[in-house]
Amino acid sequence: TAPLGAAWETAGEGAVRAELFEGLHAVLETLGGDRPVLLVVEDVHWADRSTRDLLSFLFARGFATPVSVVVSYRADDLHRRHPLRSAIAEWGRMPSLARLHLAPLGDAELRTLVRAAGPGHVDQAEVEEIVRRAEGNAFFAEELLAAHGSGGTTLPWTLADVLLVRLDRLPEEARQVVRAAACVGRRVPRAMLEAVVELPAARLDEALRAAVESNILVPTNDAGYAFRHALLGEAVYDDLLPGERARIHAACARALLEGGVPGAAAELARHALAGRDPVTAVRASVEAGADAMRLGGPEEAAGHFLTALELLATPTVAQESGVARTTTVLQAADALLTAGHRPKALELLLHEVGEVRGADPGSSAPGSSASGPSASGPSASGPSASTSPAERAELLVALAFAALMVDTTTVSALAATEEALSLLGDERTRLRARALAVHAQTNADRGRFDVAARAAQAAHDLAVELGLERLQTEAATTLGRLKSFVGEPEAARAALEDVVARLRSAGDTTGLVRGLHQLGGILFEQGRYAEALGYYREAWALAQEHGRRWAPYGFDARVLGAIAAYQFGEWDEVDRLADATAEAVPPTHAGLLHGLSLHTLAGRGDPAAAAALEAVPETTYRDGWAVILTTGPAIDVLGATGDTVGAVAAYDRAVAAVRALWQVDSFPAQVRFGALLLAHLADRAADAAGPGRTDLVATGDRLVRDAEEVARRGEEVGRTDGPEGVAWWARHRAEHLRLRWRAGVRPPTPEELVDAWEESVEAFERLGSPFETARSQARLAAVLAQRGPDQAARVHELVAAARQVAERLGSLPLLAELARVEGAEAAGAVAAAPVAGAGGHARVELTRREREVLGLVAVGRTNGEIGRQLFITTKTASVHVSNILAKLGVSSRTEAAAVARQRGLLG
Repeated sequence: TAPLGAAWETAGEGAVRAELFEGLHAVLETLGGDRPVLLVVEDVHWADRSTRDLLSFLFARGFATPVSVVVSYRADDLHRRHPLRSAIAEWGRMPSLARLHLAPLGDAELRTLVRAAGPGHVDQAEVEEIVRRAEGNAFFAEELLAAHGSGGTTLPWTLADVLLVRLDRLPEEARQVVRAAACVGRRVPRAMLEAVVELPAARLDEALRAAVESNILVPTNDAGYAFRHALLGEAVYDDLLPGERARIHAACARALLEGGVPGAAAELARHALAGRDPVTAVRASVEAGADAMRLGGPEEAAGHFLTALELLATPTVAQESGVARTTTVLQAADALLTAGHRPKALELLLHEVGEVRGADPGSSAPGSSASGPSASGPSASGPSASTSPAERAELLVALAFAALMVDTTTVSALAATEEALSLLGDERTRLRARALAVHAQTNADRGRFDVAARAAQAAHDLAVELGLERLQTEAATTLGRLKSFVGEPEAARAALEDVVARLRSAGDTTGLVRGLHQLGGILFEQGRYAEALGYYREAWALAQEHGRRWAPYGFDARVLGAIAAYQFGEWDEVDRLADATAEAVPPTHAGLLHGLSLHTLAGRGDPAAAAALEAVPETTYRDGWAVILTTGPAIDVLGATGDTVGAVAAYDRAVAAVRALWQVDSFPAQVRFGALLLAHLADRAADAAGPGRTDLVATGDRLVRDAEEVARRGEEVGRTDGPEGVAWWARHRAEHLRLRWRAGVRPPTPEELVDAWEESVEAFERLGSPFETARSQARLAAVLAQRGPDQAARVHELVAAARQVAERLGSLPLLAELARVEGAEAAGAVAAAPVAGAGGHARVELTRREREVLGLVAVGRTNGEIGRQLFITTKTASVHVSNILAKLGVSSRTEAAAVARQRGLLG
């Protein structure tokens, strides 16, 4: 704009300038007569008067041809006396103009931007830090990311200079006020400025007015002020000398302590720490942590408690503050668990406890010794010699509970509760009741159900005696769940329904989340997935509502609810529960959510599945459940591409990881993994050469031996299979027979093979898993099709039933498998059996919605455009397109459009 502006200024005023404006208008209108014209004028906040006048002229005159003018400006740069303000007010009254305010990007969009701009270079915590500081500004986010890439964590000097330019324009007293405001924080009460800045009220008002008019500060609804953008305050803060900062922070802390300015404990903690008053800081940090926990902010609470622990490491601070270290450690551990940082909670407690001296015979090391983290952890003081037996017992109980939440070989949860109970003796206290309750859970985790029941009953009785309602219901929840472990699911359900009713009336949210989670688990194990999902949904909703979305049982309910939804065929619900794009996911939970998303990607045959598998976080293999959740779809994704070597490696890695993490020789999920892997080995067997077939069968035999070890171990501990276990055992046997049949190695009789697959179909039907039922039906149909034309009716029935499920779920691999069953002449046409159509082509039956989608595909619409036009989601549109491609037997949208026109499918 500057060159044009300069030219117009030299052209003079009056007629000459009017002719220039008329001439430019005529040029644009003439160009518009040939083709549409878009004139974009950017950064008009820098424009001179002549440019503003020209724009006013163009807006007022309008155009008879298709000419559009787009003008952009940065609202943040428009101080109150900015000359563009009056022009904008004038333009806003013109009916032909539309004014669009571009809001800051949301956190989810900013996360996407940061991850796209720095793939693989920033972890989740760093992404969240950039998102927090950028406050929706894409430019700031990119600058912060660039600074991170060069190893810096402070504000980049290039960005700081841009931000501080505004400060240089202010009078000295206004700069003084802004510097003080930068120390006060994002929100700046006027009362705090009055207490910190030594200016009379009138001069303070003038200084504030200058800062507001320069768009550095903005008034807030609570009669205070805030920086226009957080990074502006950060730049001003970084520009202060260390002594200036300490002096202002100390003044803020005094104002809060003396009661002259109201404020939260978190503010006092921050100012006291920066103002070099550690005694006040540690007291305020503990209070701030407790406040944050009450308000559902466990992440913030953990930060406050850990700060307090760092300060308490100094003996004089610990002595003068009077803050109990053990209590603070327990509070910090609870906050970390609730925030989803389970390994950190365990590490903190291990560091405090030191060596666990329980007598658990199954512990991973003699005496269950745990040295804890190094002095670089939250505190360098280590276990305190002054810790009383009761304090140590309380730490041990917290340690045992944390160990139950984490796959660890460092410490035995059972050994920790054994030592705690030994320290407590026979005393009748709340702590002993709590220790017994956790002791019951640690024994149940080891499969020692009789011991667990006795401990839970003792905890319950002591809680009743002492009037401890929460501990009473906690023990009752454990007792109810134990009934299902010993083969009494209906009794377990009745008991837990009673406990949940009591928890509802008592308003115990934490207990209620656990009770709902456990009740859902009983139904899940019975294959009653829809009912289980109802309880899981309620538990997850409560956890979110009360700021416990990453806490034990609440987050677990989210994961198990998604698995239940997957089992009974509600895959959109799985995608919803697994979607974490708008969330800051703790690293330990990321693997679980990633594993959930893999299920539907693999089931649908989504092309993105392979990349998603490559992106599985390494932390996944430090959590047994995350490994189990990821491995099934991993085997299917790799097997679908013909990578049987990779699929076998995925199985072997999972088995080795879970055995090491759980300290077991086998585990039930191996049967499911083995069945999935056997399917891919069988698919490969018919095409493999002689030695290759032998190798495939040998691998299959190894999987059978693994499964037999699972069965043997189950008999030892008295574990009985529920409907899901029964179904996967049936599939495992059927797939092994199919492998031998297709490889021609020790082939089963046709009757054996058919009976095995009939059993698999029936077992998954009883389980209520439509997708696995359909996969079993497809393979039974393939076996029957080989027995001759007399099985055609049964084959058609099975294929039709399986196709209905495959189309509803959008499962391309299953649709392809069904197409192969129907024979080479119908390859790729996976609708009803083809009949002669025009031109000799097979006729394809499309649903009404598929015809609508096909018509839009034919005119070049994207999935997003199709979704918007038909009022469906983009993902649903994608599934419809995939189904259409499979039915037409084509591999691209262009080919689909051509085939559709050729066959007259476009109406």
